[in-house]
Amino acid sequence: MNNTVKTTLLLGGLSGLLVMIGSALGGTGGALFAFVFAILMNMGAWWFSDSIALRFSGAHPVSPEEAPELYKTVANLAQRANLPMPRVYMIDSPAPNAFATGRSPEKGVVAVTTGITQLLTRDELAGVIAHELAHIKHRDTLISSIAATIGGAISMLADMAMWSAMFGGFSSDDDDGGGAGGLVMIFVAPIAAVIIQMAISRSREFSADAGGARIMGNPKPLADALEKLEMWSQNPAAQMNAHPVNPATAHMYIVNPLVGGSFINLFRTHPPTGQRVQRLREMSSTPNWEMTAIQT
Repeated sequence: MNNTVKTTLLLGGLSGLLVMIGSALGGTGGALFAFVFAILMNMGAWWFSDSIALRFSGAHPVSPEEAPELYKTVANLAQRANLPMPRVYMIDSPAPNAFATGRSPEKGVVAVTTGITQLLTRDELAGVIAHELAHIKHRDTLISSIAATIGGAISMLADMAMWSAMFGGFSSDDDDGGGAGGLVMIFVAPIAAVIIQMAISRSREFSADAGGARIMGNPKPLADALEKLEMWSQNPAAQMNAHPVNPATAHMYIVNPLVGGSFINLFRTHPPTGQRVQRLREMSSTPNWEMTAIQT
């Protein structure tokens, strides 16, 4: 399934959730309002999803003078990937992570945290950046940015509905909507949005790992980087000092920034890091691995 079809299904699926929420909260009138809102949101998500995702994450642009080594690495790898030079953003956070966004390769953006530049070696950071450039090359970034935009909106609307219910916004004798159905939608809609994001995100991470290894010319630095990132994420003391991440953008990062108990792990938007590392290490031992994609 190509990314155009995936994008269409994503927009349709998340828009359908909005209409369901509107119907549960306001009956026919609510569904109609949600339908119009979904159309406007789809247009905005298509054109402005990258800017919205960057704002959600607290990223800010950096110049070549501010981050010369980072710029040099991105430029060299973009040239190897036959991609236009993406814009470079930084997130002031000790949590080591990175993501890419942009609705097309010409609008590509690579964002990294200050923490990842301090944790990884130069080659490991290059492996991470190559992974993100593979997302841009595969045109995954439009899908992930739209998911972040609409998923965030659904969560926001569900939060509003929850507060409305707490202060008497629902009426149990409302024949056209509300009541128990509305309460169910408050909890079901955000979970459903995450499931849609998860279904899209898991397979594309394996593909971007393989693509990043080919851009880099060596799977080992990315495998080593993923191991370090996973080890950091399992450190409770480090997690306490990390800045909170908007759940709507969690699926965009190279490793899931949301960690916790079994309930959170149930809705992980990334495949287990161990599986990714194993596939990368197996890739390097495969003859002609440069021409072989990691199977999902």
